[in-house]
Amino acid sequence: MTKTVIQFIVLFFALMILQLVCNKIVLFNVAMPIVFIYLILRLPVNLHGGWVLTIAFFTGLLLDIFTNTPGMNALACTILAAVRRPVFNLFVSHENDMNIPIPSVDSMGVSDYFKYMASLVTLYCTLIFLIQAFTLHNIVLTLARIAASSALSIIIIFGLDSLVSTRREKRL
Repeated sequence: MTKTVIQFIVLFFALMILQLVCNKIVLFNVAMPIVFIYLILRLPVNLHGGWVLTIAFFTGLLLDIFTNTPGMNALACTILAAVRRPVFNLFVSHENDMNIPIPSVDSMGVSDYFKYMASLVTLYCTLIFLIQAFTLHNIVLTLARIAASSALSIIIIFGLDSLVSTRREKRL
């Protein structure tokens, strides 16, 4: 138990530092990699919903503090945490639910994990870019940012998962 908590704390700080670096990277003034939400995606499925919401809120709030975005990431992360479990249940049958403590490629399989991760990353990118724009005036640019950032983030998070996953999480 404490080993898992320490691993999540280390992952939290590593992802925060990586996200602060990634915030300086914007490809073609459209695509920005969003990697810190991997922590929310990776939280154990059986973790109480209150803890998931609290962790997500403070993760977003900490990023808001460092990036000077007043509450935008905290709101998007809290909504992401609220829909995480229902989205997980869409792609994993209830019988397999207890066999998957931590969502990853190794525990869920490539197809199910990709659908789970892509859905939540796209949802987060949609929320954060609509909150930032706060208008539908330039909807084409907003949609381009959502699509490009989602695609870039999905690729990076998929790679991160292959680095972070352990042999212990292998499918039974």
